[in-house]
Amino acid sequence: MSAEAELGAAEGPASYRRIASLALPALVVLAAEPIYLLIDTAVVGHLGAVPLAGLALGGTLMGLAPFIGAVLAYGTTARAARRFGADDRAGAVAEGVQGSWIALAAGLVMIVLVELFAGTLTAAMGDSPAVAGAAAEWLRIAILGAPFLLLAGAGQGWMRAVQDTRRPMWFVTFSFLVSAALAPILVYPVGLGLVGSAWANVVAQAIAGSLFLAALRRERVSLRVDWPLMSKQLVANRDLILRGSAFQISSFSATAVAARVGTAALGAHQIGMQLWFFAALALDAVAIAAQALIGADLGADRPAAARASARRVTWVGLGYGTVFMLIVLAALPLLPRLFTDDAAVHDQLRSVWPWLVVMLPLAGVVFALDGVLIGAGDLRFMRNMTLAAIFSGLPLTWLTLVFGWGLTGIWAALAVSVLVRLALILWRMKSGAWAVTGAERA
Repeated sequence: MSAEAELGAAEGPASYRRIASLALPALVVLAAEPIYLLIDTAVVGHLGAVPLAGLALGGTLMGLAPFIGAVLAYGTTARAARRFGADDRAGAVAEGVQGSWIALAAGLVMIVLVELFAGTLTAAMGDSPAVAGAAAEWLRIAILGAPFLLLAGAGQGWMRAVQDTRRPMWFVTFSFLVSAALAPILVYPVGLGLVGSAWANVVAQAIAGSLFLAALRRERVSLRVDWPLMSKQLVANRDLILRGSAFQISSFSATAVAARVGTAALGAHQIGMQLWFFAALALDAVAIAAQALIGADLGADRPAAARASARRVTWVGLGYGTVFMLIVLAALPLLPRLFTDDAAVHDQLRSVWPWLVVMLPLAGVVFALDGVLIGAGDLRFMRNMTLAAIFSGLPLTWLTLVFGWGLTGIWAALAVSVLVRLALILWRMKSGAWAVTGAERA
């Protein structure tokens, strides 16, 4: 085994220090985009309730792009980490090449579909023509960054697998610092308003995607399409796509219901969801470390080490989620005015805060163990678990329109989904059926 592989797949369970060395750079990567989105929400929020609601609708539909990017990242990591653990770095990078081709194709298809149907989609999501029009205008520009965003996702996938989380940290941080500085300039002094935030988004994605492509070229592997290998990636991605589609159904349903509760409720829901997405992606830093470590352990035929690492990851996730809960509790008096001065939105936010706070420690465990299962390639179980969880919470979301529960009903549904995921994933970990060894999961 090479020295590099020995570093990434040392004998025995991963130490807390090793977990942190992978998780902390990943945290910066994962936090960069949601921090930018929080800044974007604050910038747009001061334009008024209609632009903020338009960003909520457009951002929900645009959320399909980062979802596919996450699928590409996780699917690539799930396969490439095992190759890396088996001392086949070139094979791990080859997975990244094929993931990048899939990313480019998917991004171009998304541009065509959104340019054709943006107006129809945003009108279907809400009942305010002004909000729908603003959302469509924002979305038609923001979607231009989709190919770059997806290329960055594929790039993160293979780089995590070879346990390089530092370069992605610098790539993503630089691109989103540029964009965070650009957004308020385009929105206010330049006078572009809501669409200024969309252009800033596109700039960030273009920079990040280009940097990840340059890193792939420096590996000096073949950049040709490998249809047999790509087909295996597509099979691995199938379960992740179905899993992610369930999340998208939940997100679309919640946004559509919030839009029908009222413009202020939709604006408050946007703020709450951006904070939740920020916490979720930041908490996923532990999952990123778990993907790389567990995949390498199982690829090197060390199931006992993988199980021990999984136990440590669980405790790290719980502690991490608890820290986030305490931070949010401390910041609650300040958060509403950071995003908007609208009193009606502030009032609606009171229904969001209790649910957001309670879910954070639970989410820390769930997201960390998601990383274990992704690293193990246990994607079919993850698909089934997520479908069961999402469709346990959705009835509460839909019944909100019937019984007038408002944002309380929408956020209670999200909490139910998290609880179901927690119960199922702990059962799976106890069973040990996820720990299948080999360079490829049978």
